[in-house]
Amino acid sequence: MTHNSTTDVTPHWAAQMHAQEVIDGKLDRREFLTRATGLGVSAAAAYGLLGLTAPAAQAATEMKSGGTLRVQMEVRPLKDPRTYDWSQMANQTRGTLEYLVEYNNDGSIRGMLLESWEVNEDATVYTLNLRKGATWNNGDAFTAEDVARNIAGWCDKGLEGNSMAGRFSTLIDPETNAAVEGGIEIVDDHTLRLNLPGPDISLIAGMADYPAAITHSSFQTTDFTKNVGTGPYLLSSLEVGVKAVLDRNTAHKWWGEEVYGTPALDRIEYTDFGTDPSSWLAALESDEVDMLYESVGEFIDVMDALGYPKSEVVTMATIVVRPNQLAEVDGKRPYADKRVRQAIQMAVDNAVCLELGYGNRGQAAENHHVGPIHPEYAKLPPQKYDPEAARALMDEAGMLDFEHEIISIDDDWRKNTTDAVAAQLRDAGFKVKRTVLPGSTFWNDWVKYPFSSTNWNPRPLGVQIHALAYRSGEAWNEFGWSNEEFDALLTQALAIADADKRREVMKKMEMIIQDEGVTIQPYWRSLYRHMREGVANADMHVTFEHHHYKWGWSA
Repeated sequence: MTHNSTTDVTPHWAAQMHAQEVIDGKLDRREFLTRATGLGVSAAAAYGLLGLTAPAAQAATEMKSGGTLRVQMEVRPLKDPRTYDWSQMANQTRGTLEYLVEYNNDGSIRGMLLESWEVNEDATVYTLNLRKGATWNNGDAFTAEDVARNIAGWCDKGLEGNSMAGRFSTLIDPETNAAVEGGIEIVDDHTLRLNLPGPDISLIAGMADYPAAITHSSFQTTDFTKNVGTGPYLLSSLEVGVKAVLDRNTAHKWWGEEVYGTPALDRIEYTDFGTDPSSWLAALESDEVDMLYESVGEFIDVMDALGYPKSEVVTMATIVVRPNQLAEVDGKRPYADKRVRQAIQMAVDNAVCLELGYGNRGQAAENHHVGPIHPEYAKLPPQKYDPEAARALMDEAGMLDFEHEIISIDDDWRKNTTDAVAAQLRDAGFKVKRTVLPGSTFWNDWVKYPFSSTNWNPRPLGVQIHALAYRSGEAWNEFGWSNEEFDALLTQALAIADADKRREVMKKMEMIIQDEGVTIQPYWRSLYRHMREGVANADMHVTFEHHHYKWGWSA
């Protein structure tokens, strides 16, 4: 294929050169691992180029065979995985519905149902090599036809709430809102080729995201305990808001035993203790659970003092407190006015949000949703915090008497952060009403509220976040924002694998989001998880994933 001069994609032969840049201190190791593994270099080979041994190849904690692990986590209603909008949903089904690839804390991407993949020099052709030993847990063969069917489903832009369409937009024909003709090519039973009409470096990373669970042709949403998957566990019971249980599938051997070993646990139980962290701590202390989904707020210090083991990971997880530009309030769209949005942003000090909302466990962000861990991050000059100027701008927009209703969920850190924003807006002279909703209510319309806060998981690449949340018309664009210049720059950035060159485009994108006052994105937070002594290989994951096949109790 002819090289496209507008792209700059790192082929395998360049991996050695970039590995030397890491060794020389010119390139971040995490960036190298994400770049190399995303384009087809195995994690073991990538580490080998650095003179290191991949963590997956190192001995994990020796575990007992069998046992149950009880986990505190919200038990959410399930639906088609393409429309999953909370990590908890994926964790409830992850033991059964697996993924083509897996993203790990070191930034590497390794194969699960894919054994390997190759990407051509201009990132327009992806060759996917399936694991030949993988089977469905009803005995059906796992073939390229299954993967082709799932990818075609990801490209179905007509399915409401299908966020996978945002991850695979390059493969979608805008005229049909489906995969481009000839875009998904079955080569043989275990080989699939994606032929893209334009370059896109993010597809493999997108396959690791939690809505990308691989489903069987018989998948249905009537009874999720009946669904066929490829994983070692079966979802044996589901009571929304109460409990979900995963049991080892003893009737069918998991394909992964030949690759990753036999899973240790017989059973995983998820119990919903609501959104109040004090109830999570009480459950841990009363021996009702063995591990928390995550630890937040002042309870981190409390559980540290009580001696519970803690797992911590630095991440690009965050919160946005955003006005929705399309939302109507009393027949008007108050946040369609750029001046209103800019005034809101100018009235809020992100460092105060970090302190009051998350106890300074993280670092202040810059209101554009790309951060220091992202390879293409471009640091911008500090934005001006100026409540007086914010008040003047709001007055100029004729909105000084308008009452802003800011909605949040009723938990700890998200509620506290939103409270901090509301307080600062009041200090600037704005009228603010705070509404706090229980989770069961808040989750129903999270993308539609006129002004609300939402937590966001990290993604390996900054361009992934922008493609999911900020591109015009995407399912997760909760900002109601549309900008042709930004969309064009994003398309350009998705074609550039070299992070230094992609950073030049990203800087322009970051500046547009800031200038448009799209959102208050106040800080990046570190993630924590406390657990009982003896829980093994269940560290906090950078994107909240639960890899059940790794978990167990130490021997």
